[in-house]
Amino acid sequence: MNKTWLIIQREYTTRVKNKRFLILTFLMPILIVGFIAASGYLAISGVEQRSIAVIDPNGFIKNSLKNTNQISFSFPNDVDTNNYKQKGFTDILILPEFKKNEKTDYILRSQKSMGLMLQESISNKINKAIEDQMLQDAGIKQSILDSIHSASNVAELKAYEDKGKSSKESNAGLAMGIGYASGLLIYLTMFIYGAMVMRGVMEEKTNRIAEVIISSVKPFELMMGKIIGIGAVGLTQFILWIVLIISLTSVAMGFLPADVQTQVAHLQQTNGQMAGGMAQASESAVKIYNMQHTIATANWPLIIGCFIFYFIGGYLFYAALFAAVGSTVNEDPQDAQSLMFPITMPLIFSYVITTMVTQNPNTPIAFWASIIPFSSPMVMMARVAYGVPSAVSYWELILSMAVLVGGFIFTTWLSGRIYRTGILLYGKKVTWKLMFKWAFKKG
Repeated sequence: MNKTWLIIQREYTTRVKNKRFLILTFLMPILIVGFIAASGYLAISGVEQRSIAVIDPNGFIKNSLKNTNQISFSFPNDVDTNNYKQKGFTDILILPEFKKNEKTDYILRSQKSMGLMLQESISNKINKAIEDQMLQDAGIKQSILDSIHSASNVAELKAYEDKGKSSKESNAGLAMGIGYASGLLIYLTMFIYGAMVMRGVMEEKTNRIAEVIISSVKPFELMMGKIIGIGAVGLTQFILWIVLIISLTSVAMGFLPADVQTQVAHLQQTNGQMAGGMAQASESAVKIYNMQHTIATANWPLIIGCFIFYFIGGYLFYAALFAAVGSTVNEDPQDAQSLMFPITMPLIFSYVITTMVTQNPNTPIAFWASIIPFSSPMVMMARVAYGVPSAVSYWELILSMAVLVGGFIFTTWLSGRIYRTGILLYGKKVTWKLMFKWAFKKG
């Protein structure tokens, strides 16, 4: 055990002191924050502007087609399909005369193809205008329709999780984001650090350093030392990233104007319900408060605890397999790629399932994929983000954890038996069939 600890220390310290580790650790949070800021800027500045000329023989569409930040509607009299480009329009919308109970088509001609979302937006506006006109024909005044449309936009859905006699507000959008981000991080780390374990074993084998080490350390102790040491490096990096991102966010909040900070604090104290506070608060303060309030609806202690467990459990499950592959590979890197295929395919398949589960966390495939250890680290995190026990019951979570623990114990045992033979084997091409023979042979 003491020798394994020495190997863990060596693997950990040599990588943590590496310049690449330090640069990546401190640069990554800045890149993440910068990426989020750049995405927001591009989302605002990258909006496509369309100027649409409308030919309308009906007369009532003009009052319903409102301009947006993307679309500007005009109703010129001297524009047709031959000259709309010369008149400065990007599109021309040709409406037929709408008749009751008759399905008709309208035509949109463009200089450049229009995206699906914009087409649906225009279609919805036209259908809304037809609906309003039909209601007016039925005797409802336009002023009454306008007041109804305005009043109908005040309702907002708030979801709550029932927990016995109490309930807690939940947010499906936040849960989806947390589940997807957690699954993606675990997916990437199992690939990156698992491959790092494999490369480390391959280098020691090809350089024949392993022969010297094994003279004083058992192969299983060497494998476990490398797996745990590199896993500790990954966990350290994650903790530092979380601390740095929280610190950068706190510093960024400090640059907000003093009046905005005061308004946000007031909204937090009054839970955003006081009419005076909400009326006096600026739009920026309300947005910041809503974001903080949404983030606070998540059960962060449970999510962080589960993330650490599934990160460690998933890493140990797959890293042992990567180590076994690394111990069987000689100088040819193509051998490593072919042997990695049965390991990487479950990872990729699990990631695909995770993207589905973030939207539907209670399907049968979500349940079984969150129990099977090949996929449970990613899929269960996608489900846990929706809440426990509202989305995942306690027995499901305990069962998933127990099966994962049993899974990495089995893969560690299996890989240890392959490792002890493969690490000292040179000059022979190894297949999975031969590896299983080593794993289950007696002795």
